Amino acid sequence: MSLASDSATLATVRRFNRTVTQRVGALDDRFLSRTRPLAQARILYEIDNGHNEVRQLRAHLDLDSGYLTRLLQALEREGLITIEEDPADRRVRRAALTAAGRAERAEYERLSDEHAAGILTSLDSRQQQTLVDAMATVDRLLTASMIEFAIVDPEHPAAREATSRYLAELDARFRNGLITEGTISATDDEVRLPRGITLLATLHGEPAALGLLKFAPDGTTHLKRMWVDPALRGLGLGRRLLTTLEAHAAGHGIHTVQLETNFALTEAIALYRAAGYVEVPAFNDEPNGDLWFEKRIGT
Repeated sequence: MSLASDSATLATVRRFNRTVTQRVGALDDRFLSRTRPLAQARILYEIDNGHNEVRQLRAHLDLDSGYLTRLLQALEREGLITIEEDPADRRVRRAALTAAGRAERAEYERLSDEHAAGILTSLDSRQQQTLVDAMATVDRLLTASMIEFAIVDPEHPAAREATSRYLAELDARFRNGLITEGTISATDDEVRLPRGITLLATLHGEPAALGLLKFAPDGTTHLKRMWVDPALRGLGLGRRLLTTLEAHAAGHGIHTVQLETNFALTEAIALYRAAGYVEVPAFNDEPNGDLWFEKRIGT
């Protein structure tokens, strides 16, 4: 039985949520004894942290558009932020902290440090370390739980960005750089249904992982461009990406997944081996390939 359907497990998660929201002051309309709730304080932080485009801010905080508008208007009335159209694109609106906003943001930073210290000072040193370690684990797992997967068109902007970052990483990691001549193709038409799949994972609207499949008439599929954002590695995202791609392949009648990889991609090689892929003789002349793998996923 999945823990997600176990009543005792769900009760534990709900109790944790209640404890955390109370302890961090999320229920207080005057967060950290200031004059505004947590949501407004968080917006000041995010604007100062580089998320100043309103659309980006909405995606990063997973907020309803109307609710975010009301929060921004309240901060603007207080003189803490300004909102202006981008001269290069009038559809884009950007928020910026005023001098008063920067001062308020600095005060929140000071008070937040005090609050964090207050959580720890009531515990002994062993308990403090246990709590900090547990918080780091919870942060990583909650981040993993917010990552969303979807089949998208290969021209999707986030898929384009992920592809660009993937190719740049390969060029940096391969001993002689990425060879671009004579490589196995992965054109948009080849990785777009019904000929293939572009699977994109996003976190707050930003690309988190990407994987492509090219279907072949003989019931095999070629796995291309397996990429995970370096900042999100270690969350099991690569394995989740791979198993999701395999499930989609099986759903389209594919019985075998094939791929090639480079010696430099040690993490990917370990992932493939752990996932049941076996090394086989080279089945193409990919110039960047050092190892070739395949896995049976259906009958």
